[in-house]
Amino acid sequence: MAELTKIAYVFPGQGSQWVGMGRDLYQDFASARAIFAQADEVLGFALSRLCFEGPEDELRQTLNAQPAILTVSYACLEAVRESSPDFPSPAFVAGHSLGEYTALAAAGVLDFATTVYLARERGRLMHEAGMARPGSMAAVMGLKESQLDEVCRQTGTYIVNINCPGQLVISGDKDNVAQAMDLAKAKGAPRVVPLAVSGAFHTPLMQPAVDKMAEIVEGLSFRDPVIPIIANTTAQPLTTAQAVKEELIRQLCNCVQWQRSIERMIAEGVTTFIELGPGRVLTGLIKRISRDVGTVNIGDAQAVKSVDDLLGT
Repeated sequence: MAELTKIAYVFPGQGSQWVGMGRDLYQDFASARAIFAQADEVLGFALSRLCFEGPEDELRQTLNAQPAILTVSYACLEAVRESSPDFPSPAFVAGHSLGEYTALAAAGVLDFATTVYLARERGRLMHEAGMARPGSMAAVMGLKESQLDEVCRQTGTYIVNINCPGQLVISGDKDNVAQAMDLAKAKGAPRVVPLAVSGAFHTPLMQPAVDKMAEIVEGLSFRDPVIPIIANTTAQPLTTAQAVKEELIRQLCNCVQWQRSIERMIAEGVTTFIELGPGRVLTGLIKRISRDVGTVNIGDAQAVKSVDDLLGT
């Protein structure tokens, strides 16, 4: 394969799941079958069947969606490595919220089996925190960060995803988010969309999950990343095991700085972003952040088999 410009792998987060995801990877690639088999064994139930057959309402539940998306994303990566041994290594890896866990597996911090266990625990703890103190989230289109920050101050809500210019996400108590949605519209937001989630993710409402997650993380053996991971909360590279541990805990209650993460990688010379996993959400966001970089989406068996064409090599 011809030499490429500097690339980054990026991995999607919750909301990218869909019934049927990963089935063609499982059918066509032995490496993907091995990943699904590991996930089923570690979790003690047929996650693979849930991915392939649903039901959708069960797949959408936080404690299932998170390990499911991670498994399909990592199966995509392994299938690409099987199909194209010269597939280029990245200069950086990053993932959106839950996708940060896929990134740490790709960077060698944990093996896949440990990572999918950790993602399941994260989803479980976030679900429990959401049940204990119900919250909601909403995407706000067309307002500047400073405008939405004022909305949040007035309504007791939080900006929790800075995704790209003109697309921000707020979170908090349900009543507060409802007020914030109305106020955002009054301030000129052309579109405000409630999100189908089970809690106020990336806010202090997730604090009950923090101590339990910290205890789980401390019980695992992390390795230093072999590839720098761009952290959700700081948009800075993580290069040590300890820094990764701290990021995973901090991430639960703090904003996902996705736009700044992409801008940081571009500033470091990345010119091509490869999204690995279900959906095309991150590809769309990156195109809105910069028109000067290339994007490649690898989410199914056909894309894996066409990877050389997709990369133009």
